[in-house]
Amino acid sequence: MSGQKSELPLHPNPHPDGNGRDKQAPRVSLSLDPYAAPDVYYGQSHTPRQVAKSRTYSAVDHSHNPLVGASSLKQPGRRTSHDAQGAPRRYLINVDETLKTLLAREDTDHNIQITIEDSGPKTIALGTAASGGYHSFDVRGTYMLSNLLQELTLAKKYGRKQIVLDESRLNENPVNRFSRLIKDQFWPNLTRRIDGGNIARVAKDPKDWTAHPRPRIYVPVGAPEQHQYYTRIAKEHPEVELEVIWLRDPPDDNEYVRDLNEAPGLLAIEMERVQDTPSGEPDFKGLPFVVPGGRFNELYGWDSYMESLGLLVNDREDLAEAMVRHFCFCIRHYGKILNANRTYYLCRSQPPFLTDMALRVYDRIKHRPYALDFLRNSIIAGIKDYYSTWMVAPRYDPVSGLSRYCPGGLGVPPETEASHFLHVLQPYAKKHGMTFEEFVKAYNYGHVYEPELDEYFLHDRAVRESGHDTSYRMERVAAHLATVDLNSCLYKYEVDIARTIRAFFGDRLQIPPEWRVHDMPEVETSATWDRRAKKRRVMMDKLMWDEEKGMFFDYNTVKKCQTGYESATMFWAMWAGACTPRQAAVMVSKALPKFEKHGGLVSGTEESRGPVGLERPNRQWDYPFGWAPQQILAWTGLLRYGFEEDAQRLAYRWIYMCTKAFVDFNGVVVEKYDVTQQMYPHKVEAEYGNQGSDFKGVATEGFGWVNASYVYGLQIVNAHMKRALGAVTSWDTFRKMTEGDHSALHSHFEPPSGVHIAPHVHQAAGSRHPSLAQASRAGSHDAPAAASGGGGTGVLHMQLKHSHESEKGHVATFGTEGGKVHVHLTPVAAAATAEDVQHHHHHQQQQQQQQQQQHQHHGAS
Repeated sequence: MSGQKSELPLHPNPHPDGNGRDKQAPRVSLSLDPYAAPDVYYGQSHTPRQVAKSRTYSAVDHSHNPLVGASSLKQPGRRTSHDAQGAPRRYLINVDETLKTLLAREDTDHNIQITIEDSGPKTIALGTAASGGYHSFDVRGTYMLSNLLQELTLAKKYGRKQIVLDESRLNENPVNRFSRLIKDQFWPNLTRRIDGGNIARVAKDPKDWTAHPRPRIYVPVGAPEQHQYYTRIAKEHPEVELEVIWLRDPPDDNEYVRDLNEAPGLLAIEMERVQDTPSGEPDFKGLPFVVPGGRFNELYGWDSYMESLGLLVNDREDLAEAMVRHFCFCIRHYGKILNANRTYYLCRSQPPFLTDMALRVYDRIKHRPYALDFLRNSIIAGIKDYYSTWMVAPRYDPVSGLSRYCPGGLGVPPETEASHFLHVLQPYAKKHGMTFEEFVKAYNYGHVYEPELDEYFLHDRAVRESGHDTSYRMERVAAHLATVDLNSCLYKYEVDIARTIRAFFGDRLQIPPEWRVHDMPEVETSATWDRRAKKRRVMMDKLMWDEEKGMFFDYNTVKKCQTGYESATMFWAMWAGACTPRQAAVMVSKALPKFEKHGGLVSGTEESRGPVGLERPNRQWDYPFGWAPQQILAWTGLLRYGFEEDAQRLAYRWIYMCTKAFVDFNGVVVEKYDVTQQMYPHKVEAEYGNQGSDFKGVATEGFGWVNASYVYGLQIVNAHMKRALGAVTSWDTFRKMTEGDHSALHSHFEPPSGVHIAPHVHQAAGSRHPSLAQASRAGSHDAPAAASGGGGTGVLHMQLKHSHESEKGHVATFGTEGGKVHVHLTPVAAAATAEDVQHHHHHQQQQQQQQQQQHQHHGAS
C-alpha cells in the first residue's frame, strides 16, 4: 500500500543467543512510497545498497553480481525462479545494461518508444531485489515494458546506475498512473517563472527571425521597480547580454508594435517582492505559471484557464491564483489578456475566461485574509478587459450588439516565418517586380497598397486571436464573425460581474482611477451588468439560434446572416448559461449526436468542413479532431443544465481515448486527438503536427489542457466508470456489460468544484434520461435486471483497487437471474485489457453451457 511501512531484518544471518533463542536481527523501516515522484523515488535515499541491507538474504555484493541485469539479456524459454508468493515484488536493475537490452529487443522501429507498433517479443526477465538478482520474473506486455522504459529513462536522467524498482510502478492501474504523473510530474515540469534566475533562457525566442537575436525584456511604465530589478540583473550578468527596454504607453499602437518586430522580446509579468539584496536594493521573484507544452516559456491566454481547472483538482490553487494575478497585471499594463507575453502579441488577445477563473480560485482561498482583495482586483481587471478590449471598435459591432475577434496589427504576423505565406504573397511580389523578401518588407511598412492582402491578414490575425487557428469555419471571414464562443464568454463575464458585485461588495464596486478607461464609471453596480447580460442573451437568441437545427451558429456581421457552420463551440452557450433550458434540451437531442464520436466531441461536423485533399488540406480545429477545451466546456455546460448522463458519457469517451493512447503508445499525451480513430487517435495529419508525441523514452510534461481535461473529467465519471477506464474498456463495451446494472450508470454524482446545478433545471430542460439523483436512489450492487428480462452474462475487465497497492486485475462476469445482477470476480493478468479476456469469457460461456446441459440431463433423469 502506498506509504505503508514494512519492517525487514537488517542482518542476513541471525544466530542463536546463549539462552538458545534466536537473536533478533536489527530491523529497518522502509517507508518510501512506491509511487513517489521521480526526484524522490530515484533520489539518494532509495539506493540498492540501502534496500539490500534491509533483506535477510541479500548479503551479496550487488555491484559485482553478474546476474544483476544479466537475466534481462536473454529471452527465457519459460518462467524462471519464483520468490515468495504474495509479497510486493521489487526488481534489482542495472540501468544502462537493461535499458540497452530493452531497446534492442523491443524497440523495433527505433524511435526510443515501446508501443503496439513494435514487433519485439514483448517480454523481459528481471532479477528480484529479494534474491539479490538471482531469481527473476518476466515483465510482459506493451504497457509494462513501456513503463519499464520510462522508469529506466528517468533513473538514468537522475544519474542512477543501479536501482530497486517496485513492480507496482510497472503494472499500475493506467488511470492512476496517468493521474499521478499529471500531478507529480507534468505540472511541475510545465511550471515556469520569469526573473533573474532564468531570464537568459526564457527570454530567448525561437521566433526571433532577426539577424542578431538576443534576450530582451520590455517593462511597462507602470512597473518601475521591475525595470530597476532587470537593469541590475543585466549589470550583474553581462554575459547574458540582456537588454532591458521601457515599453511605450499605450503599448498596442499598430505601427509601434510593427516596429518592435525589429527587436522582439519578452513582456514583463507579475512578480513578488522578496528579501532585499545585501546592498539594500529591492529584490523580486517571478510568480509561477503553467505553460501549454514543454517547448514554451510564455504565459498563454485561454490555455491558462483550462490548465487552472486541472490545477484546482490537484490542489494547486497556488499556481491557479498566480496565473490570475498575471492576467490582472497584463490587463492593467497592456490593456488586455494577451495571446502570450511577447511583444508581437501586444495587439492580440484570446478567449476571455478571467472572471470564471478568479471565482473558482477564490472559492478555494476564501478562508485566507487577502482573498476578498484578490477577488476585487480580479473583477476590476475583468471589467477593464471588457470595456477596453471587447466593447470597443473594431471588436464590438454596435449594430448587432455582439463582439468579434478582430485584433489590430500591420503586415505579416511576425510570430510566423514569412515563408509560411509564400503561396499567398508570391503572386503579389511578382506583380510588383520584387523578390519575396523585398515585397514582405515593402508590404509591412505600407510602401505597397494591396487591399485584398490587408483583408486576408485581418482575418488571419482574428483566427489566431480566437485560439482556433486554423479552421475552415473562420478562414477568410473570422474578423466579421460574432462567434458563439466569444459572446458566450462575454455573457459569462457579465453574469459573473453582476453576481460578484451583488454578493461580495454590497452592490457597489469602486473602480480605482488607474483601472478606469474610456467611459468606465467610478462605481459599478450589479443592475448595469444584469442588463448587459440580458441584452446579449436576447441578441444571441435572435441572431445565432436556429430552432429547426437545434444549434447556435456564428453570425456574420457584414453579411447579416448565420454562417451555418456546425461547430462544437455551440456548447459554450451551455457552459455560460446563455441558453434556455428548452434550448439546451433541443441541443442535446438534435445537435449532440452530430458531434459525439468514439473519443468524445469532434470540433466540427464533416459536412460543414467539406472535402479535403492536396489542394484543400485538413485544418486542425475541424473534423475529425477533438480538443480538450471543447470537451471541458461541453461537460460543464451539460452538468449546468442537468444532463449528467451525457456529461459522464462524453467524459468517459475522452478519458478512454486518452488512456488507450497512453497505454498503447509509451505514455503519450498530445495536444489534440483524432476522436474518430480507435487505434491511433494521437496521430494527427494537419498543419503544425501534434505536440507531445515526439519524445525519447518518456513523456515528462504531457500537454497542459489535456492534463487538465483528464483529471477534471475523472471528477465527472462515477466509480464504476473509473474502474472500467482503469481496465482500458471502451464506452461501447462498458455500456453493453452494464446494461442490466443501473448502479454502474447512475451512481451518486458530485459535480466538480465550481459547477452548480439548479434543482429544477433537469426537469425544465426536458432531459431524455432520468436524473442521477433518482438513479442513485434506485441503483445498488444488486441492481434490477434489464427490462428485457432473462438471464445473461457479460465480461468486464476491471482494476478493482484505487489505492496505491499492488493492483490485480479481475474479470467481472455479470449474470442475471431472478431479476438480480450477480458479479463473479476472477483474477487475470494485471497487464491485460478488456479485449485480452475475450477468450477467457468464451471459455466461461462454454463451461456454463456444459453445466446447463448436465443440469438438464439430471433433471430429465
